[in-house]
Amino acid sequence: MKTAISIPDDLFVNADHLAQRMGLSRSELYATAIKDYLAQHRRDGLVDRINRVCDRTSTSVEIGLKRAQSKSLPHGEW
Repeated sequence: MKTAISIPDDLFVNADHLAQRMGLSRSELYATAIKDYLAQHRRDGLVDRINRVCDRTSTSVEIGLKRAQSKSLPHGEW
């Protein structure tokens, strides 16, 4: 699909140079950038949903389990 957008001149120039360096057309660069942006926002939404669930759920660990986990870890510097 063709579309027309307005962007600042310096952004256009920088994007054009990056597309040339990467061997991509401008359209490929813009499509890739939009895909990455959308994927990032999907991940952000997922994290928000997980955080809302954790806010409603106890995430504490029993002291006995904490001790067992601690004993199972190797001792020394990380």
